[in-house]
Amino acid sequence: MKELNIRETKSMYAGGFSATLLGYVIKGFGFFTDLGRYLGSSLRRFYDHNLCD
Repeated sequence: MKELNIRETKSMYAGGFSATLLGYVIKGFGFFTDLGRYLGSSLRRFYDHNLCD
């Protein structure tokens, strides 16, 4: 295997998406779905007057 010099290593391109980036996108989507669920539950409890004392 040929060793690369510094200029060649800086010009390497590994692709558009990586597994790490995809993982963060999936976690972000999960965060927003959970946020919507919590907001919907709190609004429903508020309108039904089912609040904790």
